[in-house]
Amino acid sequence: MSARKTSAYLQNVFINCPFDDEYTPIFEAIVFTIFTCGFRPLCARQRLNSAEVRLDKLVELIRQSKYSIHDLSRTTPDAGTGNPRFNMPFELGLDLGCRRFNQAYRDKCALIFAADRYEYQKFLSDIAGQDIKDHQSQIRRAIGGVRSFLAPHCASPPPGAAQIQRRYETFRADLPDILREAGVEAAEMEFSDLTWALRRWTETLS
Repeated sequence: MSARKTSAYLQNVFINCPFDDEYTPIFEAIVFTIFTCGFRPLCARQRLNSAEVRLDKLVELIRQSKYSIHDLSRTTPDAGTGNPRFNMPFELGLDLGCRRFNQAYRDKCALIFAADRYEYQKFLSDIAGQDIKDHQSQIRRAIGGVRSFLAPHCASPPPGAAQIQRRYETFRADLPDILREAGVEAAEMEFSDLTWALRRWTETLS
């Protein structure tokens, strides 16, 4: 992996999490909190290029991001297939490997989420001893975890977790109207639409 860093490296936060409908409110709350803290959220959903190998895209996003958030709460057998999801632990491994084996990336920082504090030990005992945060599938706990993770790296203290949650709830209420301005229905919103809406919403507050 190249040691070259992009100019946005210090502001980028790579999000490695589930993308199912049930998880969407937590995902959007994480994106909102990252944005509120003054950082730039990145995830594999931000660009669609069928000519690009997915592994190459993941490596590039990890290389571009000093910070990363990994949610292992869905590493359980899928109700439909009976098989566990290994994507999130795999991407966590790529990120930890980048830091471990490349001296230029020793400054990388990671937040690891699980639904329950000790749940991960059942399927990924090799990361025992690291500080794992449990969000218990609650938006407020996810917001608090991300805020605590990023706050020490902010130029000035970000709003508290309770205030961020209130702002997020207001943003969610305003989101359909903001998307409608762009001719986008809420059901067809892409990651790029979400980040655009966040910027647009923030502009209306200033």
